[in-house]
Amino acid sequence: MKIIIDAMGGDNAPKAPVMAAVRAVKELGIGIVLVGRESEISKELQKYDYPHDMLETVNADDVITNYEEPTKAVRSKKNSSLVVAANMLKDNRGDAMLSMGNTGALLVAGLLIVGRIKGILRPALGTVLPAKKGPVMLIDMGANTNCRPQNIVQFAIMGSIYMKNVFGIADPSVGLLSNGEEEGKGDELTKKTYPYLKEAPLNFCGNVEGRDVMNGEVDVIACDGFVGNVVLKTVEGMGSFIGEAIKDMFTASIPAKIGALFAFGGIKKLRKRMDYREYGGAPLLGVNKPVIKGHGASDEKAVYSAIIQAKKTVETNICEDIKKSLLFAAKEEERE
Repeated sequence: MKIIIDAMGGDNAPKAPVMAAVRAVKELGIGIVLVGRESEISKELQKYDYPHDMLETVNADDVITNYEEPTKAVRSKKNSSLVVAANMLKDNRGDAMLSMGNTGALLVAGLLIVGRIKGILRPALGTVLPAKKGPVMLIDMGANTNCRPQNIVQFAIMGSIYMKNVFGIADPSVGLLSNGEEEGKGDELTKKTYPYLKEAPLNFCGNVEGRDVMNGEVDVIACDGFVGNVVLKTVEGMGSFIGEAIKDMFTASIPAKIGALFAFGGIKKLRKRMDYREYGGAPLLGVNKPVIKGHGASDEKAVYSAIIQAKKTVETNICEDIKKSLLFAAKEEERE
């Protein structure tokens, strides 16, 4: 197995990708290809001892920044690390791809270069959130802002396959994000989507509300990308606020600091449970080969988790399972 990494994407490139790659070839026994400015990557690699036959570098002089228009950047910067990595994946020079760079550019590269699975109307980004009863996948979380019912149905199917394959959930439960649990609640898209999800080959549990996201009432929450992105950013902001509030509470006075010593074990467990770095990145589901979008601020731990995630997507044949399971949603077109 070989994982291709855009080594120049993200705030901590190429240091974090290099550190994670070295750890991966040692601990996971998989091949890694680091794509980017070879001189910078080699400088980082010189700091480590690793099996050279399992880690290679491919030069790409350009970098797509977060401030560039995605489609234009992908089409014009043929020698950028992200585009070179995507072309390598397309040409079967690797089994999966990981980038911490420009999200929009990765979506464009996934669609135009890696290619959309036949029958998938729109690929979707899914993200795994830590919840009370276990991890929850939110899909779509930003790739598609204007959707139709068949898009949401396909998102739900792909998310269900992901949670089954990667997290080992035998029959993932699926909920449709709405402003009420009753079947008739929601905007026009939600109301139209509900009956199709009821008929889909899914363990569909009906509507779920915003408060259910972090409770983990279902394993997969399906929605359009606009709503999903708002939910994701709200959860991230709330998590940051709670973290700072806890820190302030336990440093406010001497007695509070003493109390923190007794609560340290619990705080540490909570921090680990809420740490996005434990869950890897956001899979781009619906393209021909596994593509993972890592957080832009990823450090070595986060990149390593994303490599493990990419490894699992390859081992469990997610793309092939999606190809086999999406025929149902296409029927919705005929019914409209």
